[in-house]
Amino acid sequence: MAALAAPAAAQDKAMAERTRACTACHGEQGRAGPDGYYPRLAGKPAGYLYNQLQNFQHRRRHYAPMAHLIAPLSDDYLRAMADYFSELHIPYPPPAAATASPDVMARGKALVLQGDASRNIPACVQCHGNALTGVQPAAPGLLGLPRDYLNAQLGGWQTGQRKAHAPDCMAAIAKQLTDADVNAASQWLAAQPVPADSRPATRRPAVAAIALPTCGSAP
Repeated sequence: MAALAAPAAAQDKAMAERTRACTACHGEQGRAGPDGYYPRLAGKPAGYLYNQLQNFQHRRRHYAPMAHLIAPLSDDYLRAMADYFSELHIPYPPPAAATASPDVMARGKALVLQGDASRNIPACVQCHGNALTGVQPAAPGLLGLPRDYLNAQLGGWQTGQRKAHAPDCMAAIAKQLTDADVNAASQWLAAQPVPADSRPATRRPAVAAIALPTCGSAP
């Protein structure tokens, strides 16, 4: 058993060295950057991380330093990096204290957990899991992210600055949200603690309360 563990440990150490360029911005072991702009990589589903690396390579996401960094990397290398970070299960820090009004927090909680049937907006938990820690293979967790980062990403989906494999389900959902919806959802999510078991779920909730759009990045 020890003989088998040694090569794996050496491989992990080698990948830790190779991903120093990632952790320079995304924090030690991919814990997240200190300013909230660079999100956590550790523990995210490997399929999600791989999709995002591809999105930067193919200009579906726009951030010049990232695009430049990974432009020469092979598909196999992108998969290896995604696998490495997905296996790093590191405790999260406590969330920031809520600053929004009780009404805003209640609206955010309702959108995240129940959606809005009157506007055919599905709940976040339908794709991102009941615990909001993500769903294998490609839906990320929504907890442990700063409010400003969540706002920026939802805004990116709304404006087309951020894209995914067609059909782009997140863009379809985000474009139905008002600015007040985005603020409420991000305020509530950012104030929630991450459960002790932060691993992604293995499957989506069995029953979808509101029909989900077809999703090219997470079939």
